[in-house]
Amino acid sequence: MNKITVIVEVILTAAVAALFVLFFTVTPGAKKPAKQEIQASGELMPIAIINTDSILKHYTLAVEASEKLMNRYEESTVKLDTKAKSLQKEVETFQRDVVDFQRKVEANAFLSRERAESEQAKLQKKEQQLMAKQQDLENLRQKLSADFMEEQAALTQQLQDSVQAYLREYNADGRYHLVLNDAVLMNKVAGYDITDEVIEALNARYKK
Repeated sequence: MNKITVIVEVILTAAVAALFVLFFTVTPGAKKPAKQEIQASGELMPIAIINTDSILKHYTLAVEASEKLMNRYEESTVKLDTKAKSLQKEVETFQRDVVDFQRKVEANAFLSRERAESEQAKLQKKEQQLMAKQQDLENLRQKLSADFMEEQAALTQQLQDSVQAYLREYNADGRYHLVLNDAVLMNKVAGYDITDEVIEALNARYKK
């Protein structure tokens, strides 16, 4: 797994880490199983479990969001790297020009003082230009970072809204009092996991 993939998955995972700790109230008319009845009959508690990692890997919207963020990250990285390398070459050329100027001054190679001052003025102007380019590069870095975070927030919100909307519809009858992300659980208990069912329904809805 490359660095970009790790970064994007960390972002998405963190964004939806608490998504499935959702509390539901029983809808009017829905029967709320009594604790004693559940224990006596051996039925499962009104709790469901969803695996967040599976949602991120198999829900088409999450997969597309991850791909979109990776593309944005890669494009920003290439753009910054290209400009940084170009600027670095200009800096290296400038440094050589400065050394050459100093060597000429020490060797009294300039025909006149005016000539030396003219060359010095050119170097000072070039230095100011390089400083401005360095600031532009830093501004671009900050802008691309802000744009990336803005897009990440929008995609995350879209993902959250989509999953939460489906879970509320899925649980409209109040069958579950609590839906948990399995990351918060120490042990997994068979019979409570509804991940596959949820992913299948989410993808079916998304295709529409």
